Amino acid sequence: MTLWPKNLTFDNYIGIFTNSSWYMGYVNSMLYVALNMLITICVALPAAYAFSRYRFIGDKHLFFWLLTNLMAPPAVFLLPYFQLYYSVGLFDTHIAVALAHCLFNIPLAIWILEGFMSSVPKEIDETAYIDGYSFPRFFIKIFIPMIRSGIGVTLFFLFMFSWVELLLARTLTATDAQPIGMIMTRTSTASGIDWGTLAAAGVLTIVPGILVVYFVRNHIAKGFALGRT
Repeated sequence: MTLWPKNLTFDNYIGIFTNSSWYMGYVNSMLYVALNMLITICVALPAAYAFSRYRFIGDKHLFFWLLTNLMAPPAVFLLPYFQLYYSVGLFDTHIAVALAHCLFNIPLAIWILEGFMSSVPKEIDETAYIDGYSFPRFFIKIFIPMIRSGIGVTLFFLFMFSWVELLLARTLTATDAQPIGMIMTRTSTASGIDWGTLAAAGVLTIVPGILVVYFVRNHIAKGFALGRT
């Protein structure tokens, strides 16, 4: 056994990139992950702002109820999701998996973002209104840039959960939207396991995570020192 392989080959990588059933698994996974991140951040930003800036009846109970969704195992929601999506024609689609992951990602995003938003003084909101800013303009041009580190941290966690989650993604898809995790199980056959292809596919699944960390690395470094994380 040697640290460096004696016969270096890239045949397994070539086999993955030339086989549509393999590379489409990566495309499918990236599509529903991107959809989930977009939907989640669009819903979580105004919701977290409401929890951060306003007090209303049952706000703490509602906030706690959102967090309890993170405590439930995904297997609990498999049958309801499967029956609902199959009846409305969303089974085996990217949006189906993206919406299913929202059940866990939206509460997580609200929890993280609320901590960052609470650290921003309310006087900034009032000053902006006095200067004539409408709420959408203030929220997009002033408030969001102030919590960009929190958004970076949130997107990082959203990506990580949605990318590695397999149970819901596997159950709610069949052929057209199968994730790469499901396709990797094909390497196990009656004749054994194709370790070369499995190892190559495993390396390729790490690449998107590395890219996400690279692009949000500065925000993550700042964000881990602030907010809920």
